[in-house]
Amino acid sequence: MKNIKYIKLSAAFLLFVTLNSCDEFLSEIPDNRTQIDTPEKISELLVNAYPGASYLDLAETMSDNVDDGQLGSIGIKNEQSYNWEMHNETNIDSEAFYWDACYRAIAHANQALASIEELGSPATLNPQKGEALLARAYAHFMLVTFWSNRYNPATAQTDLGIPYVTEPETQLLKKYTRNTVKEVFDFIQKDIEEGLKYVTNDYKQPKFHFNKEAANAFASRFYLVKGDWDKVLEVSESLGSKPVGKLKDYATLSSLAPDIQFIEYGKSSYAANLLIASPNSLIGRSAGSNNFYLSDDKQTELFRVQTNPFNKTWLYDFYTYNSSRTLFTPKFEEYFKYTNLTANIGEAYAGIVLLSNDEFYLNRIEALVMKGRITEANTELEYFLGTRTTGYNPTTDKLTQAKVTTMYPVIADEFTPYYALTPVQTSYVKAIAEARRRDFVHEGLRWLDVKRFNIVVNHPTFGKPVNVLVKDDKRRAMQVPLSASNNGLEKNPR
Repeated sequence: MKNIKYIKLSAAFLLFVTLNSCDEFLSEIPDNRTQIDTPEKISELLVNAYPGASYLDLAETMSDNVDDGQLGSIGIKNEQSYNWEMHNETNIDSEAFYWDACYRAIAHANQALASIEELGSPATLNPQKGEALLARAYAHFMLVTFWSNRYNPATAQTDLGIPYVTEPETQLLKKYTRNTVKEVFDFIQKDIEEGLKYVTNDYKQPKFHFNKEAANAFASRFYLVKGDWDKVLEVSESLGSKPVGKLKDYATLSSLAPDIQFIEYGKSSYAANLLIASPNSLIGRSAGSNNFYLSDDKQTELFRVQTNPFNKTWLYDFYTYNSSRTLFTPKFEEYFKYTNLTANIGEAYAGIVLLSNDEFYLNRIEALVMKGRITEANTELEYFLGTRTTGYNPTTDKLTQAKVTTMYPVIADEFTPYYALTPVQTSYVKAIAEARRRDFVHEGLRWLDVKRFNIVVNHPTFGKPVNVLVKDDKRRAMQVPLSASNNGLEKNPR
């Protein structure tokens, strides 16, 4: 395990900002006082077709990446996520805040699509059409991921999904009904496949839009959840074998000071980063200061030398504020926008990576495993892990099937996706899931694996019984916000 480094928090960094959230359910109406009648105006509209909030904090806290840091000070949202309870608050980084942001993004995407249709759907607007379709699919995918049961074709026709909205808002507080999970996934797939036909890289800042690579990476995430391995391999073909220069350079990142790493991790200039965003979020300070987060014990469990197949130190860096027992790795640069400089108040925004080649590549490796192409998967996984290992030597540091099956043995009823796994596939899928778990610590992707593999999660709290999220626990689907259920949307069963 790497030495833990200590940073003293400045008074400015500890400034707490409380923001009121928008409680309206699907009520964000694009500005219809302005005619959206040119390609430029449609492109401007699409800037807002991405969620302006973050799911990272709530998703990470629900996963098995966190523990009780015993800090003494406990935030209510952090504690509720840790116990898989519905948030009481609707402010920044809350469940309702993200729900609203997703539907707000969808409303902008739908208005863009309607405006394109009103202009006669000329081929010159195909790039905007592709972006709008993919943005709409992405926001709906994230909503169904959090607020519905995991995708399972055997139950998807009856499982409650979320409202899939395909038309611009024309009335305030319109009543919606929930589509089934199958219907939502069918709509998402349709939008993805049509969007992929038109999406382009022709943007002034392509990493802030659904460019071709980001679109394919998102498609690979969707098809992985759906279990369509051929599609995952098809959309990830451009990565090739051992994609040199396309993954995050942790050897360089770990050599930098933490304040520089915050900035570097999410930079648009990195080839590994495919889609980045700057949502209204406090994730930059939550990681490392929340009580229920990556504790010292949990960091040791996940990143000790024994978890490295080459028995070497991982390249990931970890730090702590004021010698706290809760640790973080620097990933999120905070941008603070003052709304009242005299009162020293404002809104916090964080630079985050929504899609990357690192996830894209791991998705491809998992699809290779599921297609029975174990030798190829082994080669690619060895390369990926090597790029995260201190002193990796490709000549002597080898990953073998025997090593994978030994490090990741089959445990009855541990990984239970809706599809069957052979013993060898089980070991490799576990190895890939653990690689994804480490690589995206603080970023919430572990929760997606917890859901699709139906992994049991134990959350201990000092002085209390361990809270266990059992298989098929109803709490795996977050409860819909009160603003939605009060407007007639059916609640998730509890």
